[in-house]
Amino acid sequence: MSLYIVIVLYFSILGCLGYRASRKSRGVTDFFTGGRQLGYFVTALSTQATGESAWLLLGLTGLGAVAGLSAFWVVAGELIGVGIAWFLMAEPFRKEIDQSRALTTTDFLLHRFPCCKKQIRYTSVIFLTFFCILYAAAEIDATGTLLAHSLDWNYFVGAAVGFLVVTLYSSAGGFLAVAWTDCVQGIMMLLALLLVPVAAIFFWPHDQGLFTVLAEIDSDLMTLTGPGTDSLRYFEIIGLFTIGLGFLGTPHIFSRFIAVKDVNEIRNGRWVALSYTLIADSSAVLIGMIGRCLYTASGDNPEMILGNGGQNVLSMLTQSFFSSVVVGFYIAAILAAIMSTFSSLLLQASSSVTCDAVLYGDKKLKSYSRTRLSRIIIWGLAFIAFLLALAVTRLLPGHTIFWFAVFGMSGITATFSPVVILGLFWRGYSSVGALVSMISGATMIVVGKVWLQQLESIGEYFQAMESLPLAFVVSMIAGWIASLYWPDQDSEQKYGYRNPDKQKATIS
Repeated sequence: MSLYIVIVLYFSILGCLGYRASRKSRGVTDFFTGGRQLGYFVTALSTQATGESAWLLLGLTGLGAVAGLSAFWVVAGELIGVGIAWFLMAEPFRKEIDQSRALTTTDFLLHRFPCCKKQIRYTSVIFLTFFCILYAAAEIDATGTLLAHSLDWNYFVGAAVGFLVVTLYSSAGGFLAVAWTDCVQGIMMLLALLLVPVAAIFFWPHDQGLFTVLAEIDSDLMTLTGPGTDSLRYFEIIGLFTIGLGFLGTPHIFSRFIAVKDVNEIRNGRWVALSYTLIADSSAVLIGMIGRCLYTASGDNPEMILGNGGQNVLSMLTQSFFSSVVVGFYIAAILAAIMSTFSSLLLQASSSVTCDAVLYGDKKLKSYSRTRLSRIIIWGLAFIAFLLALAVTRLLPGHTIFWFAVFGMSGITATFSPVVILGLFWRGYSSVGALVSMISGATMIVVGKVWLQQLESIGEYFQAMESLPLAFVVSMIAGWIASLYWPDQDSEQKYGYRNPDKQKATIS
């Protein structure tokens, strides 16, 4: 009963925040940007909660159990990614937003690249909606799986509950509801990750310390390359380290920089975001290592005991250490990690469809009609994601939650991050270059997932590295080459760009 009390209380808090946010939403600008009045603390915590997702509580803890010390490559990669996003990109991005009065990342791209507005707009909407729905479907699937395992619910009932709760508060309160709930969920995630290492001090059964026991189980767990000595490990390290790329310009992350009050709030929030990443990620890896010491011995296969990828280690530790009330809090914390990302993805996809496609250039609809249409689109996209999650469960039971989550996250990152980075820092980057970057990045993610990873001779290396690093590099290079051959017609006057040896062309 105590488990249900905690879960109901958590859902009630989300509902109250959604209702309060709905009272502050007066139009489309408020609905999708919170009126650009977000403070630094809410901005920082909502950004990190959205960026981390259930991967932090389930994936990274499991990685710490399976890979040991080498899991800290993820911590290093995310710290660098968060640092670059907040310290180098956020301020110039916000200044561009203030100049263009953009509501979305696509608005920023259309302002920055004026020669291919139509092509860039529809390319952005198509790819962002596709990958966001794919990612959101993975989060719905995770909700159903969690409630089925933790509360013995029917999987489909659990998935439906997650779908309804998130869609209700997202459609009611818009961005402000998503930001406020993400902030609460980020705090819950951090507390959940800090409690287990503290409890382990009191329940530690070994005479030796953590690192000594870990080395006795497998000495490779105490190396930076992790278990195994083959070359695959180095490709896995590349994949782990580049997870931080997901913070560099992705729309569901950078929408917070559109909504923040001003650049002074960004300067304050950067330290909160960086500290949160360091503490939360390090604690997650540490939890995995603790679980490996408590539940396995030398020669054991950790995935046979701790689940696929070690993803059950957190729930096993909480059931060992805490009462049912605290276990209920952990279930709510994992739900928080899932729902924070789901709600942000849902709002980002709906804002793209609403502002960048349906309402683009339409000045006739009144503000309340635009907001009502936005809510309808949110429900429509959420329902598509819900149906996709159910279809995957029925038709592709061999694919894990994280396979689809990584697919969606990688697609969003490869499509938008290179364009935003080059758009902010290279004034010679042209409209054609941006369009080529977006298409090549998204295409390489799909090619990598469905073809390169299946090749007999080298497929295992692409599986170890994942598709994102290669797609990111291809997108950057393709955009650079295209910009040299097809610079914008007004680039010489507007940006001081010189390239007299190349023929200038414009695609309109």
